[in-house]
Amino acid sequence: MSISWLGLPAILAFMTSVPSSVALDNGVGRLPFMGWNTWNAYFCNINETLVLDSAKYLVSLGLADLGYEYVNIDDCYAERNRSSSGDILASAERFPSGMRKLTDQIHALGLKTGIYSDSGWFTCQLYPGSYQNEARDARLFQQEWGFDLLKFDNCAVPYDDIIREGMVGKFSRMADAISNLASETGDPPLLFSICEWGRLQPQLWARRYGQSWRMTDDIGANWASIASIINSISFHSWASDFYGHNDLDMLQIGNGNLNYEESKTHFTVWSFVKSPLLIGTDLSSVSEQSLSIFKNTEIIAINQDPVVGTGVVPFRWGINADYTFDPAHPAVFWSGESQNGTVFMLINSLDEPADLFFNLTESPWIRAGRQYAVRDLWTHTNNGTAVRSFNAKAVPPHGVVALLLQDAGDEPKGLLPKCAFYEWWSDTWCIDKNGTRVPS
Repeated sequence: MSISWLGLPAILAFMTSVPSSVALDNGVGRLPFMGWNTWNAYFCNINETLVLDSAKYLVSLGLADLGYEYVNIDDCYAERNRSSSGDILASAERFPSGMRKLTDQIHALGLKTGIYSDSGWFTCQLYPGSYQNEARDARLFQQEWGFDLLKFDNCAVPYDDIIREGMVGKFSRMADAISNLASETGDPPLLFSICEWGRLQPQLWARRYGQSWRMTDDIGANWASIASIINSISFHSWASDFYGHNDLDMLQIGNGNLNYEESKTHFTVWSFVKSPLLIGTDLSSVSEQSLSIFKNTEIIAINQDPVVGTGVVPFRWGINADYTFDPAHPAVFWSGESQNGTVFMLINSLDEPADLFFNLTESPWIRAGRQYAVRDLWTHTNNGTAVRSFNAKAVPPHGVVALLLQDAGDEPKGLLPKCAFYEWWSDTWCIDKNGTRVPS
């Protein structure tokens, strides 16, 4: 199903009317965080040995050296009930040594640690949530257990006559607890990863309270899920910047039936829109092919760019009319800035190979009258010079092209038409200095 939206003028008017929200610059989470999480590979089947071993694999496989530094425990680590004094208890069966010993061991590897809770009465798997215990739990997670990051979920919402506040208030309670604790102790605050699933436009408000916010329901290990998430984020990718990032959920590379091309597309999109990058597969049996994707330093460099905090955005939908909502066929042509040049991302959502052609000046970051050196970030090759346009030939089904274009000087003289500047609505409106309109 596809739904054609309002058209470009109305969309632009809407986007420019969106109220700005200042990012929470509290010293943590300037760039998208990277690491590993238990959920996609293990769900509730977790224990302290598995978590510590996974941390060791991040180091031994060379992933930690590339920035994968967080080892995050998701749901199901706790006992079903709080202690008599009101604290969450780590499962005596699955974490018998206690959380503090585990985090100390992980920190000794040079890594950081993350824990999970929920803004409601319970977690999504019906373990104790943090509602009305935010200050207590923030202190427990950071000061007693030693965690560095908190993923905060959205299940088990209290009844209206209890909570008497909206989604923003529900998540601001823990944000306030984290901030107050940092002020009291002088320690860096917990990195706060809001998991609201994109239900009430977190891209508009969540940056005030945390460093990332989930934009969709849980990811699946299949192409349909990946394509649907890409489609959803195409309307909101503008929202990521330093200290605040759209979260597209944990990576499924190495899981399910995703093939190599689909996995590359998955990793490229998550990286280029500046989503957190959390590996979600079993690192004890990870394939060399999956590792080659996780370890693509040229793709990671875009995600972790220290100069440009914004990600890529679509400049043309391609298969559909622009601004069409189509979970099977998201936007094809994307571009954005980086410290080293203009980034382009081309996605073939079809089930057959496709040529993907675009005019360079369709991207707002390209200068008319210039030529550009082309770097392919997956083949790691320099592919000549692009003048006015680029055509990616035979892009595989569900595949991606990731390019870095760098200014290579003036384009050759005498090219026709004299004006190739792209206008989406008509022929180009270029005019000679004497007032004569230049035909395209």
